[in-house]
Amino acid sequence: VEEQRIIRFAGNVQGVGFRFTTCRVAGSFDVTGSVRNCPDGSVECIVEGVPDEIAAFLQALEDRMGHFIRDRTEVSA
Repeated sequence: VEEQRIIRFAGNVQGVGFRFTTCRVAGSFDVTGSVRNCPDGSVECIVEGVPDEIAAFLQALEDRMGHFIRDRTEVSA
């Protein structure tokens, strides 16, 4: 069963290629969605797929960009 999650990344996540890298990493997984900069300096990622694919995608993103992330909030939609 597919689900949608809205993830907000805070930290030094704008101006460092975070959105570009998120899209590149997502291409390796069976997920769809979007990513955008928010006015408060965070980045919002909306991702859809089966839970295991979403989890693997988020782990791969953390592995690549974790040093820029100070905080992450996640909501299932």
